[in-house]
Amino acid sequence: MSAKRVRTARGRRTSSTQWLQRQLNDPYVAEAKKRGYRSRAAFKLLQLHERYDLLKPGGRVVDLGAAPGGWTQVALDAVGPAGRVVAVDILEMAPMGAATVLQLDFLDEAAPEAIRAALNGPADLVLSDMAAPTVGHPSTDHLRILALAEAAHLFAAEVLAPGGAFVCKLFQGGAEKELLEPLKQHFAKVRHAKPAASRADSSELYIVAQGFRGGATP
Repeated sequence: MSAKRVRTARGRRTSSTQWLQRQLNDPYVAEAKKRGYRSRAAFKLLQLHERYDLLKPGGRVVDLGAAPGGWTQVALDAVGPAGRVVAVDILEMAPMGAATVLQLDFLDEAAPEAIRAALNGPADLVLSDMAAPTVGHPSTDHLRILALAEAAHLFAAEVLAPGGAFVCKLFQGGAEKELLEPLKQHFAKVRHAKPAASRADSSELYIVAQGFRGGATP
């Protein structure tokens, strides 16, 4: 099947036209619509779960930066009615099934307690598909996403149960060691992964940390 083309770029910036072209020809975008997922990112979590067995029936899951909710949908399906999923975002997010949706900043001091209360206990899995707003300067953008990932790690250490897991997004840039070293101290296994749904031309990758050593202080 031939690639679809954007009919006209009149009035659009080149970057906008390229984005539309990519969306039209992205099989994950089409499949997400077919399955009713709120975003194509749902397939990234599905593929990470298939590889690392992250989501357990009856599990307690926190989804940081959840909006629009693609990862939350996958988590809800996997944990089933006996599980709990808490979706957290500073932005407003439409309600989703049995998930508890909290509009708050996970960096707030009160956030860990509020999220543990919503879970009715510690988390088995903390997910973060968050990305800091970019400024167009590669090294600066990399440091900003790294700082966000480090903050998510600190949060995960506050709410995870022993043996729990943490997944976060990074972009390759040479400074990942600053995050990987403390993660290796607090988790039994720490691995890099680039799911197939992550676009080939993107430097995006995911850190999958499993086997949380309970009581560790980052």
